[in-house]
Amino acid sequence: MVKTVVLNLLLLVTPLIVLGQVEQPVWMGASTREATFPLNTFFTGLTQGDAHVGENINDAKQRLSKDAQGLLVESIRMRVESNTLSQTTSTQINQTEHLTAEFTANVQTTAEAEIVGVRTETFLDQRTGRIHAFAYVNRFELTGFYTANLSMNLTQIEGLLNIAQNLETDGEKAKARQQLEAASPLLVSVRYAQNLLVAIDQNSSPESLQLPKTEQLLKMLIQVQARLAQAVYVYVKSEETNFLQSTEVIANQLKSILATMGCSFVDDSARADFRLKISAKTRRHGVQHGLTVCYADVAVSLFDVRRNRTVFQDEFSQKGVHASAEAAGRKALEGAAPQIASRISAWIEN
Repeated sequence: MVKTVVLNLLLLVTPLIVLGQVEQPVWMGASTREATFPLNTFFTGLTQGDAHVGENINDAKQRLSKDAQGLLVESIRMRVESNTLSQTTSTQINQTEHLTAEFTANVQTTAEAEIVGVRTETFLDQRTGRIHAFAYVNRFELTGFYTANLSMNLTQIEGLLNIAQNLETDGEKAKARQQLEAASPLLVSVRYAQNLLVAIDQNSSPESLQLPKTEQLLKMLIQVQARLAQAVYVYVKSEETNFLQSTEVIANQLKSILATMGCSFVDDSARADFRLKISAKTRRHGVQHGLTVCYADVAVSLFDVRRNRTVFQDEFSQKGVHASAEAAGRKALEGAAPQIASRISAWIEN
């Protein structure tokens, strides 16, 4: 009788115990995890831990989920480092050295937790109170995303370089430089995507990685960069008056002269190699042989941005003669431009 009562109690309690249990996810067991998430298809990260003192369960789950993602990313990073593509280096072009440094840092960082398609799951073991976190991502999804991302970035780089070359041809060298600056970080992204694709599939071909096109665009970028590096960028601020009439006679004449010396001109002083400031006013001096004589009183200062100091500063007066005072004043302003060019050329050409 007693045995019957005990057996009946066990039959009543056992379903309650089963109902109170939460079924473990397949990734908790090594064999089921390997079968469900085979290494030839998935990158994974698995971790476990307890909630910290004063930490609620949800916060602990989020923390351990990030840890699991970090382990997944680390496994990819290690494969990337072991399969790093050959890097293009140059001791001649600073831009290329900069790209190489960025690329190396990009490959070595563990901060690429933005990897597309990463999923995380957590499980709280009610018996032990431990939290388990599992992160996983499908290799084929990664391949699809980064292959498309690679093509998109290469297309953007090609477009930016074409625009840069057109701007260079039109003499807009400052704007051309901006296009190159926009292309540089995209090239870093291209290099990372290529290395990630090699990490996923070590048998990736140069064609699938678009290595020939990448090298072609890099070569083009370096060539355009080298040509633009030879130009000197000047910001000109000129305050000129010809008998109280505002004008830009000196500025226009001076730009024409400096352009023959390889100078280009920018509207943004922050992008300039030199900042040239001119102040000029005309005044009537007298009459000579029936013609009006005027002078342009000119003040010039040249600031070298790279040296962070004013390298030239001077004041002088330039004579102009013509039938009318206005025309004589203009002659004086026109004559001042080559005088300024001769004074500052030695600094700009250094």
